[in-house]
Amino acid sequence: MPWHAQLHLDYRFDQQRTILQHRHNGPLRILKSLYPEGDAICHNVVVHPPGGLVGGDLLDVKLHVGTGAHAMLGTPGAARFYAADNATATQQVAITLDPGARLEWLPLEAIAYPGCNALNAVSATLAEGAEMMGWDVTALGLPLADQPYTTGQFRQRLEMPGIWLEQACIDASDTRLLQSPLGLAGQRCLGTFWFATGTALTRERREHLLEVVRAALQDCPADVQAGATCPNDHVLAVRAVAPVVEPLMALFQRAWAALRPAAWGLGATQPRIWKV
Repeated sequence: MPWHAQLHLDYRFDQQRTILQHRHNGPLRILKSLYPEGDAICHNVVVHPPGGLVGGDLLDVKLHVGTGAHAMLGTPGAARFYAADNATATQQVAITLDPGARLEWLPLEAIAYPGCNALNAVSATLAEGAEMMGWDVTALGLPLADQPYTTGQFRQRLEMPGIWLEQACIDASDTRLLQSPLGLAGQRCLGTFWFATGTALTRERREHLLEVVRAALQDCPADVQAGATCPNDHVLAVRAVAPVVEPLMALFQRAWAALRPAAWGLGATQPRIWKV
């Protein structure tokens, strides 16, 4: 029987402290709130105990950050989409940020196992003055474990309604997409890192943040290709491809560490889960 799991997260700023209230249904949990940077920024880890999804499974996360609150969330392991029948395995995250809210959404990668039928979607609605950083990283198959992505379909969707939309259907049979220099060029890991704002970026701030991020992308490993751009005045996006996850994720962490002080005047305090 498919598992449907829901997790509702509600962050509020109360007496100079970001406080989390949450509820869950099914195998999806939140670990203890941590405050390594002081009371204003709440760090959490989202846990899915089964560790993977098969056909018909649904992970549904609804995340709200109230005015003035700042939340950082990560995951302890990859989201694994296993081989499935015709039913779709779905992970969906709906984010709402109130005026002046900040969010850092920094999960580990999604792995598309051979034979999967998967949908991975993130939607974020940002009010005036709200800002967020986040990333979405996908690994196609497990080439180092001799499990190449030769069958299956992985669909992904990233959006800020009315402002930004990126979506893809990566079918293992689509050799033009997977192998062409105009597609993934044989790479099996791809990712998007973004900085998004509810209020349009000024030209000066946009150019400054692009300069900071592009400097952070310098001297990346030879087998990683990455570039940064602003598709509009609300979004800065970094896109990258690599043969495996680790160098790409390390590059995104470097971009995050550079952008955090440049955009928000904060130090690059890493989530505790990165140090485990």
